[in-house]
Amino acid sequence: MKRCVKMFDKDFLWGGATAANQYEGGWQEGKKGISTADCCTRGSKTEPRKVTYKTKDGNIKADNLFGMEINDDVEFGCFEGYDYPSHRASDFYNHYKEDIALMAEMGFKCYRMSIAWTRIFPNGDEEEPNEEGLKFYDQIFDECLKYGIKPLVTLSHYETPVGLVNKWGSWSDSRTIDCFLRYVKSVGERYKDKVEYWLTFNEINCIDFSGWVAAGIPNQNSQTIADAAKNQLIASAKSVITLHNINPNNKVGNMIGYGIKYPNTCHPNDILKTWEEANEDYFYCDVQARGYYPRYKLKEYERNGVVFSLNDKEKEILKSGTVDFISFSYYMSNCISADPKVAPNQSGNMSFGVKNPYLKASAWGWQIDPKGLRIALNYLYDRYQKPLMVVENGLGAQDEVDENNKIHDTYRIDYLRDHILAMEEAVRIDGVELWGYTSWGCIDLVSASTGEMHKRYGFVYVNYQDDCSGNGERIRKDSFYWYKKVISSQGRDLK
Repeated sequence: MKRCVKMFDKDFLWGGATAANQYEGGWQEGKKGISTADCCTRGSKTEPRKVTYKTKDGNIKADNLFGMEINDDVEFGCFEGYDYPSHRASDFYNHYKEDIALMAEMGFKCYRMSIAWTRIFPNGDEEEPNEEGLKFYDQIFDECLKYGIKPLVTLSHYETPVGLVNKWGSWSDSRTIDCFLRYVKSVGERYKDKVEYWLTFNEINCIDFSGWVAAGIPNQNSQTIADAAKNQLIASAKSVITLHNINPNNKVGNMIGYGIKYPNTCHPNDILKTWEEANEDYFYCDVQARGYYPRYKLKEYERNGVVFSLNDKEKEILKSGTVDFISFSYYMSNCISADPKVAPNQSGNMSFGVKNPYLKASAWGWQIDPKGLRIALNYLYDRYQKPLMVVENGLGAQDEVDENNKIHDTYRIDYLRDHILAMEEAVRIDGVELWGYTSWGCIDLVSASTGEMHKRYGFVYVNYQDDCSGNGERIRKDSFYWYKKVISSQGRDLK
């Protein structure tokens, strides 16, 4: 299992990352069912995304994606008159051969992608998988392997079957665990000779900030979140055990959204507050990597009146189903203040904090902190002593196509160069064991936080616009050629 990397060696997994609900499209092709992501409307910098549903009296409504508090008996779904960007996204469903060829041209060693659960089990609770969905991913994996690209597959990336939401509240109910395990076993057995790297839940810690996005739970009170978190953590552990039983060579990791948190001042109250907020991220990783609930979380539940327990069987499952490696997203850092007079004034990737006066920010207000990535790698490696992968990192920006059909995204190159240098220092100077790096949105996709195509991350421009216009043409950006050079030089040529 152990692979020692000195700087970036020939085994380092360079690549890119996407998610089915933001990239794939074809939302009703091949008998696919409706996912929670399919019910999320398009938004913008100033207009938040919403989730659509029908009330008992038949009225169609849409509520804020973040912080939903729906206590009525409603039915979630997709309704006429709303724009749902996941339905077409970047149309990878019909462009996968072209897109994977572009990844191969850049020299990808690894492609992090997700399987849409509802493409395999449309409602989530079927007894048998959907063969058309299984065949689609057979084609994807075969195309990747043709070019020597290793798939890194996320099993649940921000999309839960709406059928389970409407049936019993999805992850707030423990019956969802068995449905998920049926799905995991189906894809694990089907692709056991094609996929060896797996992730269980994408940014599992984001349940705390958006229960709908991460778990399909609209009632986001402390008890519901704790119940859903427990069910997902047990499902994650059982998935690790299942995938190891199917193929002992499988390497199964977790994935958290991770951003360094700095105290806003050296006041002890700020130090303590920063530690407390950092634990909100570490908690999920602690359970998945160490195999037990940490005392600080149990005491928090006790203080907040959350009813929680684990029986002996559940404790054994968590202990036996620890992950093989740690993966995480890193985009930005935040400062934390305990002073009630200092209000949070920046947010990004579902994290909130105080602006750092020493850092610049993107057009969307996400502060740029490459040195924070080196710190993050050291914090995680020191805490868990498990191999790491950076599976999301990138710059969302407004890219312009010039009169020569070119995109000169030097700002993206600068961002990525500085973060790759930070990774190199963590490996070479600090001795961190790092397996790979998959830049987020390697080909343009829909933004998860705002639902925009306008906010682009990729090395390849996709000609789809937020007004639903565009022909889907793929255009190589300047960063495409730069990243190709980075990979071919094993990260040594960053000019």
